Amino acid sequence: MPDLRTLMNHCHKNNQRAIIAHNMKTLSQPTFLILSLLSLLLLLFLLAQFPPPAQAKFSRLGVHRKRSPNQARRQPAAAAAGDDDDIESDFVTFYYNQTLDHFNYRPESYTTFRQRYILNVKHWGGGATTNAPILVYFGLEGRIEHALENIGFLTENAPHFKALLLYIEHRYYGESVPFGSWEKASRNAASLGYLTSAQAMADYAAVILHVKRTYSAGNSPVIVVGGSYGGMLASWFRLKYPHIALGALASSAPILYFDGVKPGGGYYSIVSKDFKEASESCYETIRKSWVEIERVAASKPNGLSVLSKKFKTCSRLRRTFDLKDYLDSLYSEAAQYNEPPDYPVGIVCSAIDGAPNDDVLGQIFAGVVAYMGDSSCYDVASDSAPPTPSASAWSWQMCSELVFPIGHDDDGDGTMFPPEPFDLKSFTKSCRSRFGIVPRTHWVTTFYGGHDLKLALHRFASNIIFSNGLRDPYSSGGVLENISDSIIAVSTINGSHSLDILTSMPSDPDWLINQRKTELEIIGRWLSKYYIDLVQFKLLPSS
Repeated sequence: MPDLRTLMNHCHKNNQRAIIAHNMKTLSQPTFLILSLLSLLLLLFLLAQFPPPAQAKFSRLGVHRKRSPNQARRQPAAAAAGDDDDIESDFVTFYYNQTLDHFNYRPESYTTFRQRYILNVKHWGGGATTNAPILVYFGLEGRIEHALENIGFLTENAPHFKALLLYIEHRYYGESVPFGSWEKASRNAASLGYLTSAQAMADYAAVILHVKRTYSAGNSPVIVVGGSYGGMLASWFRLKYPHIALGALASSAPILYFDGVKPGGGYYSIVSKDFKEASESCYETIRKSWVEIERVAASKPNGLSVLSKKFKTCSRLRRTFDLKDYLDSLYSEAAQYNEPPDYPVGIVCSAIDGAPNDDVLGQIFAGVVAYMGDSSCYDVASDSAPPTPSASAWSWQMCSELVFPIGHDDDGDGTMFPPEPFDLKSFTKSCRSRFGIVPRTHWVTTFYGGHDLKLALHRFASNIIFSNGLRDPYSSGGVLENISDSIIAVSTINGSHSLDILTSMPSDPDWLINQRKTELEIIGRWLSKYYIDLVQFKLLPSS
């Protein structure tokens, strides 16, 4: 991620400066001035030629990618027909006075902030009088309105379930920022310390109960839905709050990518597999390109200028790291969101294979243009702009508890990337440099579980759907086998990241339609059993 690359660079530069400052103290003034200048020149050279190792270089956990100019956003049929205003009028925004710290009783813990949530009651047939269900979407590392634009699972199935729809924004993202502003919320580790997954889920519990009280819907069953990080929260929420959520749909939730439960190289192995299946010649071209980039950079004094011109970078390359990291992210994102009907991996590979094969870097650049669109220049530099508040908040979460040990590991089958395993020591140094904290690498598996998941959950838990597309690199950290009769894995061979909960399209293939149908049938069974139990245990009159 761009923000973590900046974090690594900052740490590297500070270490260099500290060493130089220590050595300068023992020198005479003239020697000091001369060596200061020489050291500065040397430092600039080293930073340009030998960047720090790239860590955590993987796509954000969002459910949809940043669209390239060549890709249209998925739209519901009504929006495509020009009924956008009608759709937007169905959603009403509210704010809940949320508790800052749910797990302490110090005076400052009772501080509140405005947490945004959005309701849609259009299809809540009968409402509380019929105990109609509530479908809740868990916000993730971004603004909640993005869900209204991209998550079709709730709106498309609300008529079928006669459901109330509730979308809750994650704390520290969008408009749900404590302390009144992002500047105050992010001023230090103390203020950022309230940004945890456990606090976020307690927020969701409070908002859900508030909405149920407001609408006198105490007996309305709740189904929580989330994709990616939100899917992780949905599955964990069902485990931690079974009295609030009847069930959870966790789409593309890599809950096993922590603490060595699954191999760290799985992500990039699937990226490579996706490209190799699309075109073996494309895969080989990419695999050879990394050495070629270094060869061109070192072949002549202006090698970086040659690369800058070749790839039409917006600013002159200072190091090969920036270009390689840009390409790494592009390939990863194309694989992660390799969704129909455009299939970005195929677009990239078609362009690479279609360019003259006597120029490897020319072929690679053709892939860039095909994916990103034709542009006057491409912003390749990893630290060309400061991180956004959302990116900074997500960096904090990864540095504190969500430590994904993803790297370019050699799994024996080889990948199209040069070897570069995850380096926890360097990652820790980066997190300490930026935030002053040390990652708690074992906390996720301690608090939520992960090791021996089937043994732990098959008799304890219930009503969770883990859905995955096996072309999604994050599926390497997902639950791909049934744990019990009601903790079910629904996977598709050709699926991508959280594709099943995105807005449906007329061009969707049969396998995707069937995946969504299976998920609806499972949720329907949960609801049917709940209504039977409601009559039995609450002695409500049967219909």
